[in-house]
Amino acid sequence: MNSEHHLPNSGSVDFNLHDLVAIRLIDARPAEIKAVSRQLGPIRRSFTGEPDIIIRFVDRLDARGALRYLGKDEAAFTDDAFVVLRSKHKTRARVQIPMERIGEQGLTIVAERGLPAIPLLIPIVNLTALAKGALPLHASAFLHDGVGVLNTGWSKGGKTEALLGFMEHGARYVGDEWVYLSADGATMSGIPEPIRVWDWYLEQMPRYRALAGRGDRLRVRGLKAAVNLEGKLPAAPGRKAAGRVARLLERQLFVDLPPEKVFPPDAFALTGPLDTVFFVASVDAPGVRVRPLAPDDIAERMVFSLQYERLPFMEYYMMFRFAFPDLRNSLVENAEAVQRERLRAMLAGKACYLVEHPYPAVIEDLYQAMRPLVSKAGQPGPEKI
Repeated sequence: MNSEHHLPNSGSVDFNLHDLVAIRLIDARPAEIKAVSRQLGPIRRSFTGEPDIIIRFVDRLDARGALRYLGKDEAAFTDDAFVVLRSKHKTRARVQIPMERIGEQGLTIVAERGLPAIPLLIPIVNLTALAKGALPLHASAFLHDGVGVLNTGWSKGGKTEALLGFMEHGARYVGDEWVYLSADGATMSGIPEPIRVWDWYLEQMPRYRALAGRGDRLRVRGLKAAVNLEGKLPAAPGRKAAGRVARLLERQLFVDLPPEKVFPPDAFALTGPLDTVFFVASVDAPGVRVRPLAPDDIAERMVFSLQYERLPFMEYYMMFRFAFPDLRNSLVENAEAVQRERLRAMLAGKACYLVEHPYPAVIEDLYQAMRPLVSKAGQPGPEKI
């Protein structure tokens, strides 16, 4: 597949992820620049040398031969190209991604115009950072009283809640969702992605409710009313299916707020030292409990969290291997081993703690329990979970 049908080169737009990953857009219109900016955050700045990832926008991808479909509107392939057919919110797309080259400098993605997002962009950026010696970690991070704090754990375990609790007490924002650890484990960097604020955050922190738009507030209010009504209905045939609907509705009880809308400009650090690590987990028990934890215990568990976060990407990678069984990407296939080795090395010697809390967490209680341990003073010895 080639990409001859594109606009004449209208210049380029560069994104620089803390000098870890350099991304260049070519022939991008304002709407496409805005779409990528929503994915990567406001990291538009120049870099030296060649880009790691190039995204070229075209009016139409030219297929050399017929597209052979993989699933319904998911992916396809020709004799020489793998094409992703689905973007954000299952929007139809046509994006050529050479999966075998992910992690190599100069990886070129070719995308048809009009997409709300580049599919698989964040996992591709993360794998590129991994190839360059860094470690992308599913985490939140902040600076408090000069101490760099990393909160990690399983999805929805309380990482964002811990971040928000400290931000309410003067911390400086490094990142949420994805935080990047430098090769020597000394520095952590983040990108200001939108913060997912759940309905119970809004109840505990009224100022967040005011920051949400009227449409979002009405949507959450309507969803909560539907969930509450379903819970009050008497048992009847079909109620099992109704319960599933209620659970689906509960997963939508949030608003996404840009960090720059939530925090003042001087609250952004985006990079800082890695001093203290909290492994945050929700449990079926009252109160917040914190105790020391062995760094290797966090490393062994987070390997599988990272694999879980990579599952949507791996679905497409398996489609790619089906389409081109003679091609493979050793970085993708060896990512687990690389991440385990990096996690062990980067967390070694750090002050690490297990934080257990009920769900939903009381954000202020999390802060009060964790705050005494955010210090560069001597730390107690670690334990196992």
